[in-house]
Amino acid sequence: MNARTFLRLCALLTLAALVLAAAPHNLQAGKADLKAAGALAFGPDGILFVGDTPGAAVYALDVQDRTPVKSAGSLSVEGINIKIAAMIGIAPDQLLINDTAVNPISKNVYISVSRGRGTDAVPVLFRVTPAGKISEVSLDDIPHASVRFADPPSPAANGRQVETITSMAYVDGNVLVAGLSNEEFSSTLRSIPFPFTEATRGAGIQIFHGSHGRYETAAPVRTFVPYEIDHQKQILAAYTCTPLVKIPVSELKPGAQVHGTTIAELGAGNRPLDMIVYEKSGRHFILMANSSRGVMKLPADNLETYKPITAHTEPAGVPYETIADLQGVQHLNQFDDGSALILENHNGAMNLRTIPLP
Repeated sequence: MNARTFLRLCALLTLAALVLAAAPHNLQAGKADLKAAGALAFGPDGILFVGDTPGAAVYALDVQDRTPVKSAGSLSVEGINIKIAAMIGIAPDQLLINDTAVNPISKNVYISVSRGRGTDAVPVLFRVTPAGKISEVSLDDIPHASVRFADPPSPAANGRQVETITSMAYVDGNVLVAGLSNEEFSSTLRSIPFPFTEATRGAGIQIFHGSHGRYETAAPVRTFVPYEIDHQKQILAAYTCTPLVKIPVSELKPGAQVHGTTIAELGAGNRPLDMIVYEKSGRHFILMANSSRGVMKLPADNLETYKPITAHTEPAGVPYETIADLQGVQHLNQFDDGSALILENHNGAMNLRTIPLP
């Protein structure tokens, strides 16, 4: 081997080492071939998880966004749907914003969208800095990995999108994914170890629906947050029409049939959209955005003291108050220790802004 060949080999090995160092968790650079970009959640080292409902899969993307920021001040972008639509050359009514997530390291905001409507829609991912700068995150050459579900639900007979993935969160080395499966208890929480190897069967979830007066296994969790209750790790899950349920994380085993405990009935005719748990003045609270009841604030301390709801009821259990000055909130995330990020619909214009935690 001559000196020139040796130097070239050393350079290639050095480059390979740098690529591996820049792509943790066994992620490989290449095109992330998502069929859709839906639910979002952040994991370790700024890894962004993206739910792909039509592909029945979760993608882990290294968006290479790991510069820490303790507090980013406030953020405000008016008409962000109009701005994004212009960036990708479509009319605003052909853009669908699917989810938002805040990188806890950098405080940059990530937005998953569909370019177009229906089966031909194209997934696109955007980043918004705390200063309000919007840029597209390329999916063509990005370190990534994916895992496909072992038990996806069957396609809907009417051609509508089946809710394979409704919400996600990263908890203690696992990506927890809410949605539907093809099991007897079709309402499912999947616990997928990360780095990805394969996705086993999810755990089927049964709950008592207070306003319906019956046990249910087919309605998916709409939104959830991990939360410790009485020294036990739980999932606080909200369902349409509107039970609030606690589910032990320890019971989310492949193929298990898990019975959640309903601790609040928040009223019929309503769909929860997003939920966070936060601390303020030494107390913990739940903040929940809803389709028809605005934004609810509930106490999150001592949730173990509420009796399980097992009979038909009007609103009962954990009490709530409505934050009257928050209207049209479609998505909700915690931004930092003192503020939340909201995406609100204002006469068709979607405004992205931070607010003080109430």
